[in-house]
Amino acid sequence: MVKSQSKTWDSAASMLDPRIVDPTGSYVRYSELPPEELDQVVAVLTAIKEWRESEERISLQSRSYMRLNETDMKALRFVIAAKNSGVLVTAGMLAGHLQISTASITKMLDRLEKAGHITRSAHPDDRRAVVVDVTAATHTDARATIGRKHARRFDVAAALSPSEREVVIKFLTSLAALEDEPDQDSETGQDGEPDQPGGSGAQQH
Repeated sequence: MVKSQSKTWDSAASMLDPRIVDPTGSYVRYSELPPEELDQVVAVLTAIKEWRESEERISLQSRSYMRLNETDMKALRFVIAAKNSGVLVTAGMLAGHLQISTASITKMLDRLEKAGHITRSAHPDDRRAVVVDVTAATHTDARATIGRKHARRFDVAAALSPSEREVVIKFLTSLAALEDEPDQDSETGQDGEPDQPGGSGAQQH
């Protein structure tokens, strides 16, 4: 096994270091990278992990402060963004954005309206539609929690040079595209070999 060049063991980075999690190189192609570049790649992955964990903590804090679940917060952010853009949000639009059923969106809106977060009114141009709006108090709370943190993220991105932003955009876009790639685990076992009848990948009847 090729050992990490670090003098002290970093447990967080080690879980992302292919020299440790994939020492034989079965999945990660890293044998041609010099140690210093490999360390840098691991540092990038570690930074992404730390950012995601930070985002999760911030999201949890915001939801706890406003006593909402994750779907509720997504709904309110969508309504606020639409309101700021001069767009009327209907229940159907919101259901499409959240990818939930009509029945589920109705239950959610009932709950949010009862809690004083949103209001519902007749659509000015479509009698069959209902317009969803955020209350002034919830809008203020959202700006105090979500808005300020978004402003700090914006400042970090704005501090980059145009060329640096292009690199970041390309990198993050490439990462996002990975989510659309087919998962090979359904066709192969954990060791990369096709599942055998009666093995761990076989269906149980």
